Amino acid sequence: MGKTKNKSGPLARRPDNSAFKQQRLPAWSPMLTANTVLPFFYLLAVICMLLGVWLLLLVQSTQEIKLDYTDLGNCNECFDLRRNVSNAAQTCSCRVEFSIDKSLKGDVFFYYGLKNFHQNLRRYMDSRDDGQTLGRIKNLKNPSTYCAPFDKDNDGVPIAPCGAIANSMFNDSFTLNYHLSSSRSVPVPLLRTGLTWYTDKNIKFRNPRTDNLTLAEVFEGTRPPLYWQKPVYSLDPHDPNNNGFINEDLIVWMREAAFPNFKKLYGILNRADPIFEKGLPKGNYSIDISYTLPGQEGSGADHADLVRRPEPFPADCLPGNQQPDPAGGRRPHRGLVEVRKGWEEHEGMKHGGVKTED
Repeated sequence: MGKTKNKSGPLARRPDNSAFKQQRLPAWSPMLTANTVLPFFYLLAVICMLLGVWLLLLVQSTQEIKLDYTDLGNCNECFDLRRNVSNAAQTCSCRVEFSIDKSLKGDVFFYYGLKNFHQNLRRYMDSRDDGQTLGRIKNLKNPSTYCAPFDKDNDGVPIAPCGAIANSMFNDSFTLNYHLSSSRSVPVPLLRTGLTWYTDKNIKFRNPRTDNLTLAEVFEGTRPPLYWQKPVYSLDPHDPNNNGFINEDLIVWMREAAFPNFKKLYGILNRADPIFEKGLPKGNYSIDISYTLPGQEGSGADHADLVRRPEPFPADCLPGNQQPDPAGGRRPHRGLVEVRKGWEEHEGMKHGGVKTED
């Protein structure tokens, strides 16, 4: 049987006269006074100071070597070669020598860096198709209009990956050598994978479904960006699993930098070699730098037009080989090489212009 109401009238809905329903339970209401607040304030200040001292010591313990190779070694020859458009199809290599006075122990990271390159411009950041880099077939052959004028080539063939970000991808290549003696040197092995965020590698960038086709067959009917020498499906000839939209150099470049001077991870020292098991030993080193010049005649003017519209994005500061033919004698390349040890940066990873880090 249902419960019958014992009360009626205007007081029938009044709560019971209990401590809980009448909110008479005991409660603690702290009174903030100087005696109670100041100890907590001082304790927090001590914790922050200790944390700051630890971070300062960590930064000071970082070993770092920076090399601006624009004018070093014989890299000037590459600049002179670029001044003549008829040499556009030629590659150019130069060498920079340096020495390490103190061994870089532990993990060592190699970065490239750019100065005055504004990846944070709105029009530049919008010039991409995330659906395409997610591997969606419909976007592969029909890139977003946000990519214009880098959505299709002059023949109307869709570009993959499309957009200004991919088109301006930094693609100077580096080979680091360790000189054991004046007549003997060994290449320093660098890992070219494991450079990206997990979410980028496994969620934001995917290759289209192959369905028993090769990656080259999947990308059939598309063209690489105007300034690329290789199609996206053959960016890494040494590792077939590092090609297409999941190529780690591409993924690292596609994550735009927040500031005009930035560094991006190029490689990590492979310590499997007994010589480099403990890191980079002290001694003499050299870096062989390969400039790959734009290979499509006339494409430089199109790209220069896009980057010259917003004034903070000068054409002479495009990365490496992605710049149009220099005019007025301006230096086209602002490359930076760094050898770095011990500092965990790169947005949460143990990495960070071109650097090698321990």
